[in-house]
Amino acid sequence: MVNEGDADEDGSLMRPATQTFLDNPPLGETLTSYDREHMKLYMRLLDAERDGADWREAVHILFGVDPESDPVRCRAIHDAHLARAHWMTQHGYRELVRESQRKP
Repeated sequence: MVNEGDADEDGSLMRPATQTFLDNPPLGETLTSYDREHMKLYMRLLDAERDGADWREAVHILFGVDPESDPVRCRAIHDAHLARAHWMTQHGYRELVRESQRKP
C-alpha cells in the first residue's frame, strides 16, 4: 500500500508529486537527467509494486493524477515509469556506480 503519510529522509511528510513528469519517461540505454530527477519516484513505484499496491492508488498518490478521470492515460503513465524503474534496477544503476567510483 502506498501511504501518503510516509516520511521522507528529512522527516517531512511525502505529498503527491508536485514535480513535473512526462507521460512516458525517456527510453534508452543511458541514464538521463529525467531519471536522476525522478529516482525517488522510481523507488516508490517499486516499493508500491512490492507491497502489492493497486496501480490506481500508486498513480494517484505518486503522480497526483486521478485515475478515475482518465484511466487509460493514468495506467500508461504508471506502467511506463514502473518499467523505467525496473530498467534502473537492472541496468541504470551501473552508471551511478561508475560515477561514484570516479569521484574523489
